[in-house]
Amino acid sequence: MKAWIPLTLVFAFGLAAHAQATCTYPQSPAKPPNGSTASRDEMIAAKHDFDRYNGEMNVYLDCLNLEMDATPKDLSKLTLVQKHNAAVDELQAVVGKFNEQLKIFKAKQK
Repeated sequence: MKAWIPLTLVFAFGLAAHAQATCTYPQSPAKPPNGSTASRDEMIAAKHDFDRYNGEMNVYLDCLNLEMDATPKDLSKLTLVQKHNAAVDELQAVVGKFNEQLKIFKAKQK
């Protein structure tokens, strides 16, 4: 019975390593178009690109959450938390820049 303990640990660590390898950080979209000069089509295309990025980033964050749940409380879990927080900060900054330009674009339309 004791022989299964090391095998179980190897399987668990292998599963955790596999889970870490599956989280793919998404590529952020290009700089948003200038809201004061962009056409409607440019803003719509940018919106689609930023929506794609938002969705991919949420998949990445969900993946990190699964890794955190499967990781024992040690330094590797702290690293995952830091990765998660950095990704959230980037997501907010990138989408925030687009939203600023979208606000300018909408004001121009009035």
